[in-house]
Amino acid sequence: MSQGPRIVIAGAGAVGCFIGGLLAGDGRRVTLLARPRIQAEIRTHGLTLTDFGGMAQYLSPDDLTLAGDPACLRHADIVLVTVKSRDTTAMAAQIAQHATPGTQVISLQNGVGNRAVLAEALPGFDLRAGLMPFNVVPLGQGGYHRASDGDLVIENGPIDLTGPLTVAGLTTASSENIEALQWGKFLINQFNALNALSGLPLQKQLQDRGWRCLMADQWAEAHAVLRVGKIKPKLTAPVPPRLMPVLLRLPTPLFTRIAAKLLQIDPQARTSMAQDLAARRPTEIDALQGEVQRMGEALGRATPVTDMVIRVMGWAALANEGLPHLPVAALRAEIAAERKR
Repeated sequence: MSQGPRIVIAGAGAVGCFIGGLLAGDGRRVTLLARPRIQAEIRTHGLTLTDFGGMAQYLSPDDLTLAGDPACLRHADIVLVTVKSRDTTAMAAQIAQHATPGTQVISLQNGVGNRAVLAEALPGFDLRAGLMPFNVVPLGQGGYHRASDGDLVIENGPIDLTGPLTVAGLTTASSENIEALQWGKFLINQFNALNALSGLPLQKQLQDRGWRCLMADQWAEAHAVLRVGKIKPKLTAPVPPRLMPVLLRLPTPLFTRIAAKLLQIDPQARTSMAQDLAARRPTEIDALQGEVQRMGEALGRATPVTDMVIRVMGWAALANEGLPHLPVAALRAEIAAERKR
């Protein structure tokens, strides 16, 4: 029997369907607010949830509540926002129109500015920032596969929400310093674009020292911008942010021993930005590299690696040919060209 607060997944794509499906499968009262394409797929095939650790769960269409009308937000006690950053403003407007002030609204999105966007549109709501550390791959026909591990983390608030959001296969913790963790995830997500440009599964890319060194250069550049801006990121992994470039630049045999946990991902996993680029959807490059670039300009710091990634991702999107499979040497040449500008 369904129990507990009524939860609406606002923007149920890959992440929202996976989280919402796990919650619904454990008896939580969940509505998936989704696009027509996803609704049709789930109504035809149901939801099949799997992960790289061997978990497998199936929910029939009758086990799920689907909605395309944002009026379903009227009945929500908790809203989990899982839309892409570019859609946050539109979703905030829908929540403001339909949901009741006081409702708990949690942003489980990439980037660091979504809570502020929601706050501007939703005075009187219990807003929380959140952190979703794992990635989810859509497999088609209602299948969604979690390709890496990690627990949800949400900002502390007047009501403890970790209980309603913790079920088998999904653990949720709370944090008083969610902003530092978000900035840590922001640094991790800087890798998304390089993974998209490589055309490689993430695990294979991390086993290539040339790619890791480029990742290290990008991380060091972004971290330097954050330091100048007096932002102190924190990682969920037991690695200080300043040492991540050192770890990435290690010879591969040593890296694979020391960073074994980082490699505990599905061998075919790619980042969400790689998935978007392959599907010819808009990416979140502006919320990630774009934010580093804007901060660097405001602080008077050059960001040649970031500038290169933004430029080449733009070319890849315009080419409209899926994943580009670019070699590291080509991107290094672009960085050199960027520094001469």
